[in-house]
Amino acid sequence: MAEINAQLVKQLREMTDAGMMDCKKALVETDGDINKAVEYLREKGLSKAAKKADRIASEGVVSIKIAPDFSKAVMIEINSETDFVAKNDGFKDLVEKTSNLAKDMPTFSLETLEKSSIDGMGYGEYLKTQIAKIGENIVVRRIAGIKATDNQIVNGYVHSNGRVGVLISVSYKDKKNLQACAEFVRNICMHAAAMKPQVLDYKSFDLDFIQKEKVALIAEIEKENEELKRLGKPLKHIPEYISRVEITDTVLKNQENTIKEDLKKQNKPEAIWDRIIPGQMERFIADNTLIDQRMTLLGQFFVMDDKKTITQVIEHKSKELGDEIKILEYIRFELGEGIEKKVENFAEEVMAQMK
Repeated sequence: MAEINAQLVKQLREMTDAGMMDCKKALVETDGDINKAVEYLREKGLSKAAKKADRIASEGVVSIKIAPDFSKAVMIEINSETDFVAKNDGFKDLVEKTSNLAKDMPTFSLETLEKSSIDGMGYGEYLKTQIAKIGENIVVRRIAGIKATDNQIVNGYVHSNGRVGVLISVSYKDKKNLQACAEFVRNICMHAAAMKPQVLDYKSFDLDFIQKEKVALIAEIEKENEELKRLGKPLKHIPEYISRVEITDTVLKNQENTIKEDLKKQNKPEAIWDRIIPGQMERFIADNTLIDQRMTLLGQFFVMDDKKTITQVIEHKSKELGDEIKILEYIRFELGEGIEKKVENFAEEVMAQMK
């Protein structure tokens, strides 16, 4: 059996926010395999967070540049060792020049940036000179961009702290709505920056993923219900489904028939059923798409109108403008996400990326 030391327990606790003894038990049950221990805690409803082990709180900035006509936009993440340097005027100038250069590249990639020229030299050489001036290691970690075609626009948003950025492109039909659509898209970007959807919609999920998430979600709700029961409060509903991936046409038809049967038992006149059924169907879908509401942009409830999902907000805006708006692409950067702490200080991590 693997040795379960205090450091390993501490690491698992930081990853999951579970209790110390629960973490120790999970590690014992999984023979010290920390990834299996995370899943063990999730399945038991004991994991309160989905954190990445030792994720680095990288310093630096996320920057976005958008064409005035919303025909293209680029987003970059540039890492520095310290927050102090990230606020340095020299670093800010580097970010501005790099962002403007990236916006006009034929393809949005680190490889294309490396081959580009700036201030009369190759970008790689330019970056080295800036590192020498600033006195700290700097890495352009990633680049993403979107180019719009006819009847499409792209807009974006960077949060005031420079640590989160979002790009979204949409299609629309009437060119007179360009400005209105651009403003609307920016509001959706602001929502995504705050609410952290991982993907655009439920079509990104497969059934295996959903089944795994369902076990964890139900365990989480059951754990919450234990506390609610102790406090004498109403219990949370245990959903039969958790994503639109599971809600087929047959499921929807069966639910509609169930609602009709209930209305018949309540002696509700059939003449008013068509005013009742849509609302109840919406409620059924909302109650059974909890993972979509957590993880997908289109499934989340809009922060500026929490009675409507992003999908419903888009439908409402389309009707308001007499248009047909559709989100095509969604990209979100959060500073430092996905960088695992394989070394003890960020300087070494940055140097490793530069090799």
